[in-house]
Amino acid sequence: MERKEAIRGAYRMTGGNSFYDGMITCSTLSGKAVCRLVWAMNKAENDAYLEKAMSGIPEHFSGKLLEVPVGTGILTMPVYQTMPEADITCLDYSPDMMRQAQEKAEHLQLKNITFRQGDVGALSYADDTFDIVLSLNGFHAFPDKEAAYREVFRVLRPGGTFCGCFYVMGEHKRADWFVRHIYEKAGFFHAAL
Repeated sequence: MERKEAIRGAYRMTGGNSFYDGMITCSTLSGKAVCRLVWAMNKAENDAYLEKAMSGIPEHFSGKLLEVPVGTGILTMPVYQTMPEADITCLDYSPDMMRQAQEKAEHLQLKNITFRQGDVGALSYADDTFDIVLSLNGFHAFPDKEAAYREVFRVLRPGGTFCGCFYVMGEHKRADWFVRHIYEKAGFFHAAL
């Protein structure tokens, strides 16, 4: 429970801060600096990375999709505009991050999205509920990764798609340093399995 509260506290600070959206999209001066310094990517590379992460979602998708965590919705709400027939559920452990996503959905007048606060390690959905599960930059923060994977595959229908992206330790030494010395200590990452 202590680890979950550290995560909630870290994302409480971030959920009310516009810096996060600029960082995750490499769209502001400070966001571009973080992308370059920590992740060694520029905006075009970050955009390509995110496009590849979401490539498992067919154009004009109309099935059931679970996004976990939704974060602030900065990456997905614009994509969901192209899927008005889809039944989308957005889940996040942080009420502050989810509130930002809800505001973006309201601003874009998205009516086909349900928001739920919850824990990916203990999903309340029936087996085989979703056609797609999307997780962008989330698994590295989940405290119980095995439970999270188990739950994702439990609620994903047979033949469904699990897509997204996450941090992998050992792929980039500078990013590893930032994760170990800053992000883990602040509660944003839980890299140990």
